[in-house]
Amino acid sequence: MTTPPRWNGRFDPASSDRGLGALSEVRVPVSRRPDEASARTGAGRGQGKGRRGPADPVRALMHHHHDLCARAVDPLEIAAGLEAHGVTDRTAARFRHRDVFSLAEELYARVPRAEEPALPAAPVPGRAPAARMALGALWLLPGTLCAATASAALRVDAIRKDATVGLAVGAGGAALTALALWLCLRRGPLRVHGSGRGGRIVYVLGAGWLLGYAAVGDWLLTGLLDGRRPYEAAPATQAAVLLALAVAPAAWCAHWFAARARRRLAVSRGLEEFAAGVRPLFAGVVTAFLCALAALAPAARLAVPGSPPVATPPSMAEAAVVALCGLLFLARLLAVHGFRRAALMGTAAACAVQAVALATAAAARLPGAAPLGAPVARLTAAQGTAAIPAAGCGAAALALLIYAFGALCRASAHGGPGARTARTAPATSTAPNRAP
Repeated sequence: MTTPPRWNGRFDPASSDRGLGALSEVRVPVSRRPDEASARTGAGRGQGKGRRGPADPVRALMHHHHDLCARAVDPLEIAAGLEAHGVTDRTAARFRHRDVFSLAEELYARVPRAEEPALPAAPVPGRAPAARMALGALWLLPGTLCAATASAALRVDAIRKDATVGLAVGAGGAALTALALWLCLRRGPLRVHGSGRGGRIVYVLGAGWLLGYAAVGDWLLTGLLDGRRPYEAAPATQAAVLLALAVAPAAWCAHWFAARARRRLAVSRGLEEFAAGVRPLFAGVVTAFLCALAALAPAARLAVPGSPPVATPPSMAEAAVVALCGLLFLARLLAVHGFRRAALMGTAAACAVQAVALATAAAARLPGAAPLGAPVARLTAAQGTAAIPAAGCGAAALALLIYAFGALCRASAHGGPGARTARTAPATSTAPNRAP
């Protein structure tokens, strides 16, 4: 190999030519791949800079969330699913997108659909308003049946002085009310999609315990603390009527919130923008439901003979029923939007408070175990036996309200079935190996 020229203070053209000729004989390996050649030579986009990260950073995200993208019917479901996996607008910036919605649009355009949805049938003129009216009548059916049954059963007992006929009327009306309530929970905005048999059984057991305690819990607790007392049917009947009447505002509020949140999701261009727009909607829905309960409480008094006058201030028993209605509404709203575990935990906490109160009151009757029932005895002596369900259901409802204020204001709670499936799937890494 020729020795390179030395610098001796003077420029030697001959030595320079010999050096250039020697450099021209050195072979430079040429890559067969255009992207490698451009990365080494600096050709193409970004000349003079080495490539940093993959050329297509979205490809890894497509592989991680292929099932979600293939099942989605619109980009909104993909955006909600990505947000459920922890992808934020800052993460989307690393994929060269301004926000999660823009990233979801690219994923929706690039991933082929697993199964193209069938075209919807042409709507029949005049059928949609009739369907809405039928659904609204279904929401009113449990309250109407329960109020009519309670009024008829108690009036028959008062007129005929025979409890057998009243019990028969009450049993038949209760069966019809339960059937109407089941239809409301299986159709419309209160339906829980994709819940397994185990989840349904646990929810039914929790709700059944709460409803059973509302019917006979105060009577049992009073008997354990002070001895046997006659059972009064009017307070339990009034609680049942108020619970049945609350189905209609609960269904309307759930439908209104879901529709407005879905519309907000369609026009939002960022997760923070969507959350900021949904928070007032959720606060308004909760306020509207509580106002409806305040208006329905006097109606329940009018429907049940023997109830206190309408002008009488609300009692602790009515406060307990209102707290129970709020707990069941928030639990159902969370379950509808995919947060079934939180709904079950809220109802289970209220059931635990009531069960512990009954258990300690029963244990206090044992020899030497009187101090166990002292807290329950002091609370009931000061506020009445209804203070136990009011405290338990109120605390559980408050906890669910705080949780729902954060959970239901996320895009993943309103993204359709794809987002609900994404919340149950294991989380995967969505960030590329290197920043683009």
